Amino acid sequence: MEQLPGYIDPQKPNHVCRLDKALYGLKQAPRAWFQRLSTFLVQQGFKCSQADTSLFIFHRGACLVYLLVYVDDIIVTGNHAPSIQHFIKRLQSEFAIKDLGKLNYFLGLEVSHTTDALFLSQTKYARDILTRAGLLDSKPVATPLGTNDVFTSHGKPFHDPTLYRSFVGALQYLTITRPDLSYAVNQASQFLQSPTEDHFQMVKRIMRYVKGTITYGLRFTTPTVSKLIGYSDADWARCIETRRSTYGYSIFLGGNLVSWSAKKQPTVSRSSCESEYRAMANTAAELIWITHLLKDLNALPNERPTLLCDNLSAIFLSQNPVAHKRAKHNDIDYHFVRELVSSGKLHTKFSFSIAITSDTVTNQTDIY
Repeated sequence: MEQLPGYIDPQKPNHVCRLDKALYGLKQAPRAWFQRLSTFLVQQGFKCSQADTSLFIFHRGACLVYLLVYVDDIIVTGNHAPSIQHFIKRLQSEFAIKDLGKLNYFLGLEVSHTTDALFLSQTKYARDILTRAGLLDSKPVATPLGTNDVFTSHGKPFHDPTLYRSFVGALQYLTITRPDLSYAVNQASQFLQSPTEDHFQMVKRIMRYVKGTITYGLRFTTPTVSKLIGYSDADWARCIETRRSTYGYSIFLGGNLVSWSAKKQPTVSRSSCESEYRAMANTAAELIWITHLLKDLNALPNERPTLLCDNLSAIFLSQNPVAHKRAKHNDIDYHFVRELVSSGKLHTKFSFSIAITSDTVTNQTDIY
């Protein structure tokens, strides 16, 4: 170790400072800070959520206060303003913090408040990506991918794989408020190891789509009916190299989109029923996690969650207790979903079509 410049003692040139606190850059720093903060919050009457360890809940009578922490960035909200202000004063007396007031910007997410909604977007972050890629003045396209685009690992290697990974990683963070990018970014993420020129053109098309939809984001309103609904889907054996399926799901709480994903399945499915059923299993797992989170938040809907799928065979498989010979290789997912249905924790229904509507991914100018 070396002494900091300007702090060297001429009488003791080989001495260094003794570490009394965990500093940025040390492996112990995040754990030490979180332990210090969580201990203080528990002393103030908060309880750590079992579903999300970064969430703390204070519940006393009709008063509810939620605290979400990401390292040293903290969001505090609740239904009782005097209790929130009293807690912030206690927090300020314990730590050197700055109260930034009403939430407007958090970890790259922009928050816009209206009379009846909350709008989340990443306009500035998206503009920064386009500027770094030199595509801020590019011509927009209507979709992130072409309808007939099929990508393989064969082709002319891209000259700068690090640049490709950098752009794809930036787009992955953009999907926090842009579910319409999830599938396209998932496709681009499958070629991070050895990208080709075609793959980079795919990334550029995604960015051109972002250029035309730069003000899009998520709009949250107060639900009239608090109900948890999940949609699942899968494209059977679409990958022409591995013949693995890509599944996706979207979960709504009272009409507000709260969770979504698009991923390639780790194994090959031998039928469309199997690929759809695996998608249902992953969606069901996410639904159960959200119910645990809502229970911690004291906001769990009375009705059981509903899972919709557009494959009748998968629906029958989740509801019929009779074992199927063709589904023996799929026992884990089969029993997982069927037990949730039989215990009354999940309701499965058939859906004719599954799509994220334009009401979910909204232009920011539409809400003012």
